[in-house]
Amino acid sequence: MSMSPKERVLRSIRCEETDRIPWVPFVGCHAAHLLGLSASEYLKSAELMAAGVQAAVERYKPDGIPTNFDLQLEAEALGCGLVWAGENPPSVSTHPLEDGRQLADLAVPGKADGRIGVVLDATRRIRQANPELAVYGILTGPFTLALHLKGTGIFMSMFDDPQGVHELMAFCQRVAEAMASWFIETGCDIVAVVDPMTSQIGPDQFREFVTPYVAPLFDSIRSQGRLGSFFVCGHAQQNIEAMCECRPDNISIDENIPLDYVRDICLPRGISFGGNMQLTTVLLLGTETDAQRNALACIETGGARGFILAPGCDLPYNTPPANLEAVGRLVADPYQQEVIRALGDDGAVCATLDMSEYGQADRVIVDIITLDSEACAPCQYMVEAVRAVAPEFEGIVKWREHKIKYRDSLVFMTSLMVKNVPTICIDGQITFVSRIPRREEMVAAIQRRILEKLRTKIQRRRATLFILGDDSEKTAEVRGNVDKAIRELGAEVEVRLLTKDEDFYAFGLSPVQKPAVVLARYTVKSARQAPEVCAVREWIKETL
Repeated sequence: MSMSPKERVLRSIRCEETDRIPWVPFVGCHAAHLLGLSASEYLKSAELMAAGVQAAVERYKPDGIPTNFDLQLEAEALGCGLVWAGENPPSVSTHPLEDGRQLADLAVPGKADGRIGVVLDATRRIRQANPELAVYGILTGPFTLALHLKGTGIFMSMFDDPQGVHELMAFCQRVAEAMASWFIETGCDIVAVVDPMTSQIGPDQFREFVTPYVAPLFDSIRSQGRLGSFFVCGHAQQNIEAMCECRPDNISIDENIPLDYVRDICLPRGISFGGNMQLTTVLLLGTETDAQRNALACIETGGARGFILAPGCDLPYNTPPANLEAVGRLVADPYQQEVIRALGDDGAVCATLDMSEYGQADRVIVDIITLDSEACAPCQYMVEAVRAVAPEFEGIVKWREHKIKYRDSLVFMTSLMVKNVPTICIDGQITFVSRIPRREEMVAAIQRRILEKLRTKIQRRRATLFILGDDSEKTAEVRGNVDKAIRELGAEVEVRLLTKDEDFYAFGLSPVQKPAVVLARYTVKSARQAPEVCAVREWIKETL
């Protein structure tokens, strides 16, 4: 049976039979790249957004397409400050409820507030130009919007002021319901609730603070005759069952979560699923063949029912169009799939760095592995968590972000054996994985590492002073001088008196040379790991 692209997507979302797996590239600011524009130019013009999406439709041959992918849209309309970027959506820079405003001061925005009208206008144009496609409207999930409004303090408020968090979530639900109804008015077939910050909480908190506000949102979308998709990114595997309990029609995930895991949770509940092509290692930095291999692997894991092939999240700005065109060809051509299947895996391995001595410098190094803090909300707030405590350790701690959309950062990530983003490493040790630490947690982790380094430094300065002598007055004089010197320095030096002849010979001396003094220093060569044989051999050679 032959289907239209729109029918293919809608039937797949309903877990019904389709003629093939649908392909939905999540084109956001990447569409600006297709037009040769900056993200800031693109996201402020309905005409340009419609033109960019149309360019993507013509090149990538999708079955469905989002009209926007900007999770700061509602936040901007509600008074959050933004920082604009050339290759990413803007990022939230100020939080009204953190800066003195009260929730009672905020009102659900209208269609004309901020850039909401621009996006709705672009959506109408895209819908009219592509009646055969399934059109997605993207809105910011209630929890992510709540974090934009309140900042990372919301995590502590879950314990200190749960009622206040519930009131904020109820407000964000009303904003989301308004956005959903406006997208539906413009002709969207699917409303996607994108809530990446839910990856930062566990199932219990999810069920307490998210489910009561997202479940009614999906019910509202369904009551208006449309389908709802729940998007999440990051290491949110622990919340997939809780997401299903919110009654979405579809769940879409990124590469942090195994596709087969989501399949096995969703399908028995009658919920379709989508994802999870690798954004950076494959689509951004790989070849056309890499993209097709990854697409085929997803197709084979996802299966023929209830699966939509899509990138793990919003496509990076500089994603090579040829890679996405190759995916479009593969999805529609069974012969091309057989060709890629026959090619198999080329076994290419990313180059790695030797990190065995990483983190041995005097300063503590805090590395934050992100997709891009300017484009990814969890990444942004993880970077802010480090930036906020860094001044307390001025001159002692150095921090830096590694955006894995760049190849050298991807190599760094692989070398540290980091599997999920965002992740914080302290002196090369994975410390916080896909979880934004509270301020006191971040401070405590850095302090622990500083103390470890201090202990190591003290150990490296350890020494033993051997006095080789006898019970003579001359030996006693040596011992007295040594003890006085140690007291004057306040040093911790072990002093041992050796009197046997074999002790002299062990140090290359003769008993006739008594009294003698030998100072032996100890150097720590390895800690927290098993040193390679070649390294130990070099250490021994230093003594020869």
